Amino acid sequence: MNEQKSKTIRTLIPWFLATGVAWSLGFFYNVYYGGELSWLRRMYFQKIAIAESVTETPRLLIVGGSGAHYTIDSDLIEQELGIPVINLGLDGPIGLDVILPSVIDRVKPGDIVLLIPEYLLLLDNDGLGDRSTSFGVAIGRPGLGGIPVKQFLQEVIALGIPSLRAVAKSGVDAATQGEFTGYYSDPVSDKGDPTVVKERQQDWWKLPIKNSISQHSFERILQFNEEVEAKGGKLVLSLPWVYGSDTKRTLKNVEITADYLSKIAPTIYDRESLNIQDNVSYFADTHYHLMPEGRKVRAEQLVTELKPIIKSGNDN
Repeated sequence: MNEQKSKTIRTLIPWFLATGVAWSLGFFYNVYYGGELSWLRRMYFQKIAIAESVTETPRLLIVGGSGAHYTIDSDLIEQELGIPVINLGLDGPIGLDVILPSVIDRVKPGDIVLLIPEYLLLLDNDGLGDRSTSFGVAIGRPGLGGIPVKQFLQEVIALGIPSLRAVAKSGVDAATQGEFTGYYSDPVSDKGDPTVVKERQQDWWKLPIKNSISQHSFERILQFNEEVEAKGGKLVLSLPWVYGSDTKRTLKNVEITADYLSKIAPTIYDRESLNIQDNVSYFADTHYHLMPEGRKVRAEQLVTELKPIIKSGNDN
């Protein structure tokens, strides 16, 4: 009987080894080179390096998902405000509970942290998204955001299994361009802004905002305000620009969200439009991402709204 068990084990060992090698290759592809997560990981570290290299304070740190990353003209804002501007915007599916702790350590005394959360983040009920677990693992901080153990283990296992679609795309990239590419593989500027414009190929529709800010998001941003203040910084919140619906329901939900955010920290937005835009030419490939001209107009609005806050801080 023991001999039979030993034979069975010897038979299975090559399969275990092959499975381990295959998973390791898939993990390397997803996290380090080729998969979309790998590009997001690289972009994050590029932005963190920029934040670490700028020692002059005060600084304006812009935080959020891609609705921050793809909507800012940092050069224009820096020129108008006269302080360094760093775009730390990442990706909405990382989730609010992971985005915020991933940047808090870069806040220095005197910094102004401008959080621009898109409604994907504001309306979420648990602060976690599709990339929460994988992003934490990719940046060397597994479990960041308090991800439940079962969810964490399931999603870590999945990191070693690239999707067929991703592998097929990488194969085409390798054959036609000689390298892998992805949505976030384009370089960022020396202030963390995107350098490539992505344009929409599908038809547009005005995005409805079906709910107001969730209790979880309110509490997590409230906690973030405390964390920023403990670092000696000041948190400012902004409603995102969105190509959105102007129905009564949408407007009411945005108004409620703005009211709740203003209980946490100074909240900036256009009181008439509520930052809901109807000029589709400003928008790039999503209802949040902006074309270069849209980024300039958005930057000018932010400058106007931020100047009194910065002046007030300097007077104190």
